[in-house]
Amino acid sequence: QVQLVESGGGLVQAGGSLRLSCAASGRSFSSYAMGWFRLAPGKERKLVAAINWSGGSTYYADSVKGRFTISRDNAKNTVSLQMNSLKPEDTAVYYCAADTIPLRGVVVTTLSSFGSWGQGTQVTVST
Repeated sequence: QVQLVESGGGLVQAGGSLRLSCAASGRSFSSYAMGWFRLAPGKERKLVAAINWSGGSTYYADSVKGRFTISRDNAKNTVSLQMNSLKPEDTAVYYCAADTIPLRGVVVTTLSSFGSWGQGTQVTVST
């Protein structure tokens, strides 16, 4: 099992930026695909961005393409989400999650594939 701890959330005005970080410990972080999800009040948990184990492939939800960037540093056991041009509709609790199967070459996008979750960090975007 990998333990995940998110940080970097907060309150920002629309148009602003935030950088979320997820620190991993436990089983070999560098072998697993990672994802960032968000959960807004009254809505389902949704995948925002994902990255494969090597960092060579990424996925973005249409709603964040061109504004968010996911990256990872396997030497430091971290995955980050740079969020620019934030909108009020980006307001949510953001979670990082780790895949359950190592060394999958593809980006993982299905909720059920992620077996380890962080506690979440709140992002609030004001108008």
